[in-house]
Amino acid sequence: MKLVQIDNWRDYRRDGEQFLKTAQGAYNKKKKTFSADTLYNLTCMAIEKLIMAYLMKNGDLAENHTMGDLLRALQLHLGMLPELADKLLYMNDFQEICDLEHFTIRIPTEADVIMFLNIGEDVRTILSPHLYDPQPQAIQ
Repeated sequence: MKLVQIDNWRDYRRDGEQFLKTAQGAYNKKKKTFSADTLYNLTCMAIEKLIMAYLMKNGDLAENHTMGDLLRALQLHLGMLPELADKLLYMNDFQEICDLEHFTIRIPTEADVIMFLNIGEDVRTILSPHLYDPQPQAIQ
């Protein structure tokens, strides 16, 4: 069955790239206005947008937007991704806010922030070949 692309997937790709660039830049410049928690959320939004761009390009959506649900939807297309799975599930544990009666928030350390940014870059690297058309070859 051929799936139909969801039109605005490129907007999600662009937003994901911008969120990740903002988080990386803020961390590298040691901007005090960007707390570890803020960098976590920016990186999560980047990952969410990049995965959603991939899914939308392929005519699909995730059931929910937790890291676990995004991972499951992504693996339906790309197969098992055990290393990425471990990383996304690690990120998933910092905020469990879907159930208002039993939500948990864990404040990340600087080591966690470095890990988040690396995970964001891993997601971007894995999905880039699928989100950008290859450059046309020059005719010789």
